[in-house]
Amino acid sequence: MFRGAEGAGYHLNPDVEFTKQLIKSLIINERRYGYRACPCRLASGKKQDDLDIICPCDCRDPDSDEYDTCYCALYVSDAVRKGEKKAGSIPERRPPSAKRKRETREKGRKRTGLPLPVWRCKVCGYLCAREQPPEMCPICKAEIDRFERFM
Repeated sequence: MFRGAEGAGYHLNPDVEFTKQLIKSLIINERRYGYRACPCRLASGKKQDDLDIICPCDCRDPDSDEYDTCYCALYVSDAVRKGEKKAGSIPERRPPSAKRKRETREKGRKRTGLPLPVWRCKVCGYLCAREQPPEMCPICKAEIDRFERFM
């Protein structure tokens, strides 16, 4: 999971001790729950209810795009990695428990449209659904300018 992060265009926090502690906490959660729940959020212990906070969590990309770091700061932007920016605190995107359960039920129903734009790498055809294309294609390593809006 972490070995391929850099090759996929993601950067681990350059604070080695901080990063080691986060990874240790992920391992503890994996032993406790059977999955790597984000150590900065409360896990329910029910994988189906926690799918959005299994590392790398659903908010990693939007948080990194907007705040240069994911919620727990395990993953950071290239600017943070290089020391050009500081990783700071960011707001929680995860809705409260009751709302999550309702959203999970609604996801099971037929949708008429996609909630996010789909981006296509013009080099290799990789597709991803997110607000903005990734800084680097995780497959062929093409940069952001090689992505086009697909749908």
